Amino acid sequence: MSGSPRFITIRERFVNVDVERRIELIMRSPTEEVITPEELRELLETVERPIAYDGFEPSGLAHLPFGLLRPIKLKDMIEAGCRFKLLLADWHAMINNKMGGNLDDIRRVGEYFVEVWRAAGVDTNSVEIVWASDNASDPEYWKLVIKVAKSVTLRRLIRALPIMGRVEGELQEASQVIYPAMQVADIFYMGCHICQLGLDQRRANMLAREIGPKLGLWKPVAVHHHMLMGLQGPGELKGMDDDPKIDMQISAKMSKSVPETSILVHDPPEVITRKVVSAYCPPKVEEGNPVLDYAKHIVLRSMGHLNVERELRYGGDVTYRTYEDLREDYLAGRLHPLDLKRAVARALDELIDPIRRHFETNARARELYEFVSSAEITR
Repeated sequence: MSGSPRFITIRERFVNVDVERRIELIMRSPTEEVITPEELRELLETVERPIAYDGFEPSGLAHLPFGLLRPIKLKDMIEAGCRFKLLLADWHAMINNKMGGNLDDIRRVGEYFVEVWRAAGVDTNSVEIVWASDNASDPEYWKLVIKVAKSVTLRRLIRALPIMGRVEGELQEASQVIYPAMQVADIFYMGCHICQLGLDQRRANMLAREIGPKLGLWKPVAVHHHMLMGLQGPGELKGMDDDPKIDMQISAKMSKSVPETSILVHDPPEVITRKVVSAYCPPKVEEGNPVLDYAKHIVLRSMGHLNVERELRYGGDVTYRTYEDLREDYLAGRLHPLDLKRAVARALDELIDPIRRHFETNARARELYEFVSSAEITR
């Protein structure tokens, strides 16, 4: 009857509760932004197991963002019911001249990446590992790349170059122009509903959202996670994004190509301690503080607590279980930077230890590590 109230069934009530929990998992730290939350809700209400992906150029040794931060968000996405694809972008790395552009070497680094994920606790049976070179063997993939390229201006593609760590003035080869078109094509070729990548990939995801409807395809939801800061703290903005806050994150992100400003998953305890103790960490300052950054997005998310050990005369031991409490004490000066640094260094070492031991005890993993390590030195 018109105007009669609609009663919600028990099944619908449970579905709604489930959607709320899934949204919470996807949107919690280290997620920085979702474009858009409304579209994410609609997706989860209509697709039981949406496909999400992240892509990685195989290059260099793994650092905290790859070895610890990525598994944290990956676990959230899987728990939220997503089918997750990890794209090893070997062709993209070749275009970007990683490992000297040698595709065979790049693939070996990709195999090393898989070992890092396994050691970090990623269940490789619950995710699908995709090689870009396998996609590239299909003519339909290249047909899609061309369609994407024809749907956008050259200037728009060049503006997306920060996704490969370059800006317009750093364009070296003509092949690099098609890189953004390939990344957008990856999304639709793999059938991805969610692009769950770092903020540094924002321009490619926005391009995909713009082009999808033009090609009669869908508009993927973009879920961008936080970029961990390098040990050096904030630096000069590089024009990687139009939003100054996002540009700061991308410009100051931890880079494995600069070892002294990053923490590698192979670093021994004494090296981790030395790096963290020497990190930028001004007292009573949160913005641009990499040590608080690691505490918030890695330690508290992974361990649920941060134990600070200190002498009784300095307040004695204290355990923080929320970032809000940690932040409050630090900004008030009740927590000294050196005590914070030592606590974070111990926690990071504990979290890294299983990865480090895997590469010490597994012969295949050790072989791959030695190859990547030597390639880092000689290239």
